[in-house]
Amino acid sequence: MSRTLRALFLLLLLASCGGGNFSAPRNMDDACSVIQQRPSYLKAMKVAQRKWGVPISVQMAVLYQESKFIGNARTPHQYALGVIPMGRQSSAYGYAQALDSTWDDYRHERNKGGARRDNIRDATDFMGWYMDTTTTELGISKSDAQSQYLAYHEGRKGFARQSYKSKGWLMDVAQEVGNRSQLYHSQLASCLR
Repeated sequence: MSRTLRALFLLLLLASCGGGNFSAPRNMDDACSVIQQRPSYLKAMKVAQRKWGVPISVQMAVLYQESKFIGNARTPHQYALGVIPMGRQSSAYGYAQALDSTWDDYRHERNKGGARRDNIRDATDFMGWYMDTTTTELGISKSDAQSQYLAYHEGRKGFARQSYKSKGWLMDVAQEVGNRSQLYHSQLASCLR
């Protein structure tokens, strides 16, 4: 095999291992459209639902809110005096916007050292694990997207302290997550038979 052909083959091999599809699906207000465009999302969410009992509609609503289904999503940069970069708002990253510390807890507890936040299977498993533990510790139903989201956003200790009550904007967002979960649930009933 010539050098040129080997180099081309290696280049194609490396390109096929690329970073994945991190663009948002079109028409994110239609659950059936999202899963039609991204069948791997549905497969991952079904696995998490079977393993952890978190409904697909709840997973989808949280993924929409946290990352708009974008695998490499990050929080915005912060700036001092409007121009001096100060880093990101938090370490949240990936589909589930998991913080470094919470992601490390998940990887350690579940023995998943190679899990990645920009992998939909790992992200949905993380969300299932987190929400299952939230149900165990706080008694929140896995179908209650609004309360699960508040515990997800504030942390379980913050939820138990009701820290969200002083954040009207967060209460509004959590209600939107609950409404979106109900919308997705009714839409999925028509396309997941």
